[in-house]
Amino acid sequence: MPSDASSTAPTRFAFLGPEGTFAEAALGMLGASAQGSGRPESSVAAALAGVRAGEYDAALVPMENSVEGSVPATMDGLVSGDPLVITREVFLDVAFVLAVRPGTTAAGIRTVASHPHALAQCRGRIAALLPDADVVVAASTADAARRVAAGEWDAAVCAPIAASRYRLDALDTDLADHPGAVTRFVLAARPGPLPSPTGADKTTVTVVVPDRTGALLDLLAEFAVRGISLTRIESRPTRERLGVYSFSIDCEGHVADRRVGDALAALHRLCAEVRFLGSYPRADAQPAKPVPERAGDAAFTEAEAWLARIREGSAA
Repeated sequence: MPSDASSTAPTRFAFLGPEGTFAEAALGMLGASAQGSGRPESSVAAALAGVRAGEYDAALVPMENSVEGSVPATMDGLVSGDPLVITREVFLDVAFVLAVRPGTTAAGIRTVASHPHALAQCRGRIAALLPDADVVVAASTADAARRVAAGEWDAAVCAPIAASRYRLDALDTDLADHPGAVTRFVLAARPGPLPSPTGADKTTVTVVVPDRTGALLDLLAEFAVRGISLTRIESRPTRERLGVYSFSIDCEGHVADRRVGDALAALHRLCAEVRFLGSYPRADAQPAKPVPERAGDAAFTEAEAWLARIREGSAA
């Protein structure tokens, strides 16, 4: 269990930069301690490396999007290197604008740039508005806006905050193919005391299953028999050899809950590797589904007391 970091609230934050990204907007949702205290980093890997090196207390990075799915750089970055844990999550409504230098018209746009996730979410609209423009990949939506302002590219798909920050005009203010998209950001810190259970919590782990028939089924059964719902499960290559995968899992509940802790202990026995990535409050504050009586903390306590009586030679 994580225990070696200070319990004080983080005050030095990294976020995926440059200034004007959705990550910066999400950082502002964390509360007063995060206001104006963030520093942009050029990549998810750089932000997480800064936390590991002690340059920052925590980093806010994108984890998944409701349209395009997970962000591989974050999933891989959390499991590579010294341990980190998620302490918070933030849901941010995502809206894109087509940002250009003042005076630029649609007819004058030859290149349009953005982060791959943003380009994917606006692919149809870009094709309709700018059928002859070359699409260019940038490190972030704000980086695209910054480089448009510098004259490198003609247009950027970015957040309204980035267009304003770099003094760009918005030719289109509703660019997404699927309006209402939401991006989930996570706050990653070095291991330390865990957030207390709230009754509306989420736990994240990454596991590597043995290369044998039924290994994944055995893993899933450990959650099912304890009445634990999974909110996300995804596979990632371990890069060791073809066919060996790790699974990134979010489940309802807190590791302090007996059923969740018992499930993680079972995974530790079953799996080749388990990395605990945190128990933290759900951003949507949605309480866990009703716990079956057989899986409640009281049932675990009663079962342990029964077993203790047997081992002591008392009547069961």
